[in-house]
Amino acid sequence: MPSYYFKEVWTPLKWIGIKFFHDDEGKLWIKWWSNPRKRVH
Repeated sequence: MPSYYFKEVWTPLKWIGIKFFHDDEGKLWIKWWSNPRKRVH
């Protein structure tokens, strides 16, 4: 599996456990609570 560098994007959804990230290629990823990150299409 490739290694990505993630930068978190702050949104108010972070307060309820939903986090958004940008990777080093500029693609958007989402993380729900303790689940692994998934790329948003």
